[in-house]
Amino acid sequence: MVLTIYSALLMMGLVLGAPWWLARMMTSGRYRAGLAGRLGAVPAGIREQGSGNRVVWVHAVSVGEVLAASHLVGELRASGYTVAVSTTTQAGQELARKRFVGCAVFYMPLDFAWVIRRYLRALTPQLVVTMESELWPNLIHQCKTAGIPLAVVNARISDRSFPRYMALRRVWGPLLREVSLFLAQSEATAERLRAMGVAAERVAMSGNLKYDVRAGLETAMTRRVRGWRDGLGVEIVVAGSTLPGEEEMLLDAWLSVQKGASPKMTMLVIAPRHTPRFDEVYALIGKKGYVAVRCSELPEFGAGALSGNVVLLLDTIGDLASMYSLATVAFVGGSLVKKGGHNPLEPAQFGVPVVMGPSWENFREIVGEEMVKAEAIKIVTPEELVGAFVLLLGDDGGMGERGRAVFASQSGATERTLAALKGLIA
Repeated sequence: MVLTIYSALLMMGLVLGAPWWLARMMTSGRYRAGLAGRLGAVPAGIREQGSGNRVVWVHAVSVGEVLAASHLVGELRASGYTVAVSTTTQAGQELARKRFVGCAVFYMPLDFAWVIRRYLRALTPQLVVTMESELWPNLIHQCKTAGIPLAVVNARISDRSFPRYMALRRVWGPLLREVSLFLAQSEATAERLRAMGVAAERVAMSGNLKYDVRAGLETAMTRRVRGWRDGLGVEIVVAGSTLPGEEEMLLDAWLSVQKGASPKMTMLVIAPRHTPRFDEVYALIGKKGYVAVRCSELPEFGAGALSGNVVLLLDTIGDLASMYSLATVAFVGGSLVKKGGHNPLEPAQFGVPVVMGPSWENFREIVGEEMVKAEAIKIVTPEELVGAFVLLLGDDGGMGERGRAVFASQSGATERTLAALKGLIA
């Protein structure tokens, strides 16, 4: 009954929202991307990869989940499994295609039972893995019906979603009990899952996969920016995963940061979280009186000249993690606005001191239980941005190295997760 009502509501939303979606598809390619596959037309490459192989289907929603899953996917492949990866967003799709060469990479189909059955028949997976908080009712039930184990890895129940789950636990409970295994980021999430009705033997604490995410080789874009950094002798502040409102706060503070950091020369790099906002942020930089330069258009050092008070816009996908290695100070976005923050471990792994705003509930275990206690991060209000940047550009007092130590001490989640998944398949 619950699944019938859910599917009816999903169909109703699709039909009623069709005019809006059609309008968006006419104006933006990201809404057209993968449309046929989302509606049930299984791409040919998926059928080929599913034929006769030991397949694991991994679903990673967007860029953050793709990065978190990257080490796990590599270990699964090294263990002899064929991995197929689905994403929901276009940015996640593009990064997955770069990261997982040789894997079938496709858009997650709509969560209708008949569509899910098509993909399960094509892939014939031995295991389905979803990341963090991806709980799709028909996917869960169809895996259960087909006898395919489904695991939720790096599982996270946020402060915001937990009360909603509890209020609807009579509805969610039966579905959650069809999940074969939850591997939680923290004991707090494990306790919440048990409170929501998941049997204790189906919940384990494996740690956070994001502690195992290490930036790969330096990218071509990072090498180009490094050339300018070293050639000009500037200190760089990288502001990553920024959301609307945060870029304006950063740009308003930046002139004061430059004055406070003098005689050191400084440069700001802004990396918006969402690719459709690149043009918007580029225009905002110019509006605030700076010279906006897109990293995608930045020449090699010596091949051109940067004049005026330049702010770089990182308008490429998959370069941010490596770009943090160039920073003297890093700001992690989604935290000056009430969005829960993004992953502070990406810069911390390089020994770069990290600044975040007061909204970091999405990473409560990482920030509150680890980095704050170790004095490995600075939490600020918008009014405190200038002081924090100036202080850390001068001397971070060992904060960066303490962050690196936190990152190193918490590794191992991938190995624990891999062992649990192999046991589930067996």
